[in-house]
Amino acid sequence: MNNAHDDGSPHAFDETDGPADMNGTEGIDGMDGFDDDADDELDDGPDDSGAFEGDDSLDNDLLEETLRQAAAIMDPVPAQLRQTAVEAYALYALDTRLAELTFDSLVHGLPIRGAVDAPRMLTFRTDELTVDIEVTAHGLMGQLLPPQGARIEVLRGPQLTSPPALTADNLGRFAAELPVTGPFALRLRTNAETVMTEWLRA
Repeated sequence: MNNAHDDGSPHAFDETDGPADMNGTEGIDGMDGFDDDADDELDDGPDDSGAFEGDDSLDNDLLEETLRQAAAIMDPVPAQLRQTAVEAYALYALDTRLAELTFDSLVHGLPIRGAVDAPRMLTFRTDELTVDIEVTAHGLMGQLLPPQGARIEVLRGPQLTSPPALTADNLGRFAAELPVTGPFALRLRTNAETVMTEWLRA
């Protein structure tokens, strides 16, 4: 009995045939499904990787501006803190003079035996003005030399309200039941000038 091999008819499958024979791709370039020539053309094309190198600074500026706007909305600077910063900068203004600390009883004074809660004595000076201050747990009092009237503001660091103001009489005397804690300074407005003392900690 003859089979398909005996009569020479085409056979459906030959064990010697490989997958390449079945697909008809044996000996054909690009049998992996890609065109090698197309790959070469892409490799030889212009390199656009550096086309956007200059955009980094633009992106950084945009990010910085976005963060600034977000901070202004979510965490704004308190108005009084901004005002304090402006006032501190005013020390450099031509119409404001700085009164330097020349005496502090905590540093220069001699301890008094048996004294409890002794007042702190402070002296500030400019070329034309001397400010003597006595600070206690209950408030402060002082005098301007030479004697003259003045409006005196007690600055006590960042605060949500306007600083308390005192008035020195014609003899230069002033006093207030105003406990002073933390950093503080005095700003004096006389008829001739504006003077600000150095900041101290009570």
